[in-house]
This record gives sequence, structure tokens and C-alpha cells, in this order.
Amino acid sequence: MTEQLSDGDAGSIELDHQTSRDRGRLDDEVREIHDQLTVGEDVIEIGSWAGSIPQAYGTAPHVRVGRDRWFNLLWLIPMSLVALVLSVALGKALRDIPAVEAFITRHPGTIITPSAQEHAGFPVWLNAQHFLNLFLMTFIIRAGWQILADHPRLYWTRHSTPGKEWFRFQKPVHTDRMWTAKQDSITLPRHIGLPGIRHSIGLARWWHLGVDVLWLANGILFYILLFSTGQWRRIIPTTWEVFPNAISTMIQYMSLNWPAEHGWVAYNGLQLITYFITVFVAAPAALLSGLGMSPALSTRFRRVSMVLSIQVARSLHFLVMCWFLFFIVSHVTMVFTTGLVVNLNHMFAARDTKSWVGMAIFLIAMTAVTAAWFAASPFTLRHPRVVQRVGFALIGPFQRLFEHLDSSPGEYSDKDLSPYFWHNGRVPDSVEYQLLQREGFEDYRLVVDGLVESPVGLGLADLHALAHHEQTTQHFCIQGWSGVAKWGGVSMQTILDLVHPLPEAEWVVFYSFGEGSDGGLYYDAHPIDQMSYELTMLAYDMNGEPLSFGHGAPLRLRNEVQLGFKQVKWIKGIEFVHDLSEVGGGFGGYNEDHEFFGYRQSI
Repeated sequence: MTEQLSDGDAGSIELDHQTSRDRGRLDDEVREIHDQLTVGEDVIEIGSWAGSIPQAYGTAPHVRVGRDRWFNLLWLIPMSLVALVLSVALGKALRDIPAVEAFITRHPGTIITPSAQEHAGFPVWLNAQHFLNLFLMTFIIRAGWQILADHPRLYWTRHSTPGKEWFRFQKPVHTDRMWTAKQDSITLPRHIGLPGIRHSIGLARWWHLGVDVLWLANGILFYILLFSTGQWRRIIPTTWEVFPNAISTMIQYMSLNWPAEHGWVAYNGLQLITYFITVFVAAPAALLSGLGMSPALSTRFRRVSMVLSIQVARSLHFLVMCWFLFFIVSHVTMVFTTGLVVNLNHMFAARDTKSWVGMAIFLIAMTAVTAAWFAASPFTLRHPRVVQRVGFALIGPFQRLFEHLDSSPGEYSDKDLSPYFWHNGRVPDSVEYQLLQREGFEDYRLVVDGLVESPVGLGLADLHALAHHEQTTQHFCIQGWSGVAKWGGVSMQTILDLVHPLPEAEWVVFYSFGEGSDGGLYYDAHPIDQMSYELTMLAYDMNGEPLSFGHGAPLRLRNEVQLGFKQVKWIKGIEFVHDLSEVGGGFGGYNEDHEFFGYRQSI
């Protein structure tokens, strides 16, 4: 990010003193804005959700091959069946070769050491954590799919330029330059996505991030118990012999002449490697790639984000999810085909017998998982505020920590500017805005009022006369797309110095000329502390040109530790308040009131 300030300062502007003194008039204007705000509902009606956005389904998943060809991943289904048949034929052919058979004899698949025999068996805590991990992962994966459906494209570039994605399950981007990211979102079936309706990313994030906290807590406890009880020997290779044994195991599986099972004592080489990757590679990668999508952390740790940009992080996060799905399918398949009753006793009853106790516990556990699976979406639609509050209670403390990380300029330059910057949001269509736009915003007046000593009304000329601030930063949309742009305008610190907020002012509310999806003016609130950050500003230029209509003309907010929906466009007023409950529905913003986002969304 780059930053430049001109020689002026907040005190150099000559304001219309009559306007600045006329507090009553400014207060009236703020009250008029308040009258145009609306309160969101507490129950979701699918037909009117998100401005009655119609349900729209995408395409089959496609992967780019070469420059402009796409491969339909549904072809992997018949191809996998063919590959399975061929692998069996290859496995049987290999078993007919004496050298291969001798190799299998030397490396039967499982290394049973005295230590493994000493620590044989599965403790009850491992059974419990195994179930809890399964239970939590169902919600994490479903909500993750819902989040991905809001921007159903993945990139290896920092930018989200249409046509440059490597993976998509949506049609090519509409040629209309005002095609918005919200219009590009798709619907997932109700019991696949969570909650399973189009553009429900706010609720999906509460599920995904909130349950992530529980999953990580369970994982930390798992690591502690794993290393304190000696169970780590089961899933961490301690000899290079694991690799020839893994190859031997693979050949035996392929030939359908499967290796002897010693799971109560030790895993075979293939299992050992697979579990190690899942526990010690995939799980940490899920956490790191998830944090790589955080605007607060990316702007703070710019050396990391230059390599692990948000789009690379999204792609890696997706691939980690694919690994987990592959592991789950493979794991369940092998459990069912290599001795179901015994395996279920190992995993659910902590015993090495052929009794039906493990099966009974398994059926009870699966009933609970199935019931929760089918109840999650209906519960979310009936009680979205509960999901919002519980989600924030789980993830909120971590977001509060991250959002206090101020960011510094210097990460990006002109060469990093994005060739395409998505449009989003409902554009203003009021008579008031259209008249201002028609006259080139000559009569535009920004009202800054509330808990301040010196409320002001600022025209564009007044704003241009203030100290100039410029920064090149990356935009992070909650839907997943990103873009780098150069913004020019006024630092919010300059505005603070101009109006002198009162000590009781804790939030700064930005009001838009545009309406939200359900009607009523769009607004959003930010902690007053963040208004002093280096990269918090009011922008009237973008990439060296005046803001375009689609990107927020004449004025928009930039607060680089927050997600894009909080960067209010088409700003008509700013108010300093003590508490969020004083404005709108009281949740901190239009999307927070109507679509159950969180006012803290720094990760």
C-alpha cells in the first residue's frame, strides 16, 4: 500500500461558517436520514430474501485447461470408474510377477513394533473426538460450499478478473460491465448448502467460522492428548520403511487381495501416510489458508500476503476441502469393506471384538448427525438472529483481536492495480441523487454530525481543499472476490481533526444515497478507533480518476481492515454515535440488520 499526503491540513479549509454554525439544520438532515432507515426481519421469508433475489443455479464444476478451454468435472465420474477397473487389472497383473510378490512378502504393509503393541487399542477420548470431529465437519463443509457459491470462481492471481479463474461452477461473467458480484452468486440445494438459499453468505459465515472455533478447540485438545498418551505413534511415521509398505499396501488393495488388518495395534503404511497428511498437513493448511483470507491480517502481514494472497488462499482452502472430502469418502469406504463390525467397535466402542456394541453406537451417532444435517437449514431460516448471535459469541473475541491490528502503507504500487474491479451493491436511483449526478455533484454536501464539537457540511470543493490522502490497497469482498485500486481523497483522521468527536462517541456511521436490497437507506457503522488508522479514508478518486457511478461517486469509504460491504459507497452523511442501538435495526449496518452479517468482519 502506498500513501501520500499534501502540504495542507484540516485547518487550512475555509468552510461556509453559517453552515457550520447551523447545528439545528444539520441535526434535521440527520433526522431525515434516520427516517429513511429500515429494520430487518427476524425470520427469513425465502420469497422476499435479499430483495427478492431469484434462485439461480450455476453449471457443473469446470476446471480451466490451457488458456481458454474448460473441462467439465462431471466427466471424472465415468473416468474414475474406468480407472478403478484398470487399477484392479493392473494390481492383479503385478501380483503375478515374482519380484512384486517377493516385495510384498518383505513389506507386508504394517510395521508392528514393540511400542505399537504396548500402546495397542483406541482410548475412549479418541472415540469421542472422532465423532465430534465428524459432527463439526458436516457444518463446516456445508457452510463452506454456501460461501463459495456467493462467488463461484477461484483464481491463482491476486485479482478476480473474469475469464482468468482456474475453477468455476457458474457461467462466464455477463458482458454488462455493471454485472454485480451479487448477481453472479448461485443457489445451492437446501440440504447441501447451509442455509441453502442464494446470497445467504452472512449466515453461512457464522456457521463456518463459529463451528471452526469449536473444531480448532477440539483439534488442540486432540494434539495434547495425542502426544501425552503415546497415540501419536499411530499416525506419525518413525521410519522410512513406511513408504515401501505403503506401496505394498496399495498393490494389495488394487489386486483385491487385501493386506491383513492390524488396526487395533498399528495402521498400515498407506493409512499412516494418509492420517499424517490429514492431521498434520491438511488441518493446519485449512487454518492458515483461512486466515489468509482475512483483510486485517493480510494488510498487517504484507510479506505473507504477497505470496498467500486472498485468491491463492481461497484456492488452497478449496483444495484442502477437497482433500478432506477425499479422505472421508476413502475412509468410510475402507471401514465398510475391510470388516465393518470390528472397525466400528474400534472407532465407536474402544474394543477389539466382533460384538454389535460398536454398530449400535454408530447408528445412534449417525442418527444424531443426520438429524442435525436436516435440521440446520430450517432452524437457520426460522432463527437467523440466534445463528448471528451464537456465531458472533464464538468468533467475535478473535475478530476483536484482529481488527485492532492497524495496517501500514507500502504493499502495493501502480503495477499491482487490478484490470477489473467488480461492481456490487444496489445503485442509488433517488431523485435527490440523480439531480446531484446530473449537475456533476456541484451541489453535493457531506453532512458530518452527531457527537462532535463542530458539525460541518462539506462540498466536494471543501473536501478537495483538505489535506490530500492517497493509498493503493486491496479490496476484500465478503463474497470472496478481491481487487487492488489506488484511492485518492481525505484521511478520516483529517475529518476527526475537523469536527472533534466528543469523548462519548464510540461509533462512526456512514450513510449512503443508495438503498439496501430490501429498501431503506444503506448504512454501516465502524469503531471510532479505526478512523485514526493510516488506511481509513474518504475516497473521491479511483486509479487517478474521479469515482465512477458504479464505484461510489461522489464519495466512498475505505477502511482496509474491514470487508467490502462495510466500505459504504455514495456517501451522503456521517454521524458519530455512542451505541449501535441508536441506528437502524441496532446491529451495526444494513447488511447486519437485514442479512445477518456481523459488524465485526475482520476475518
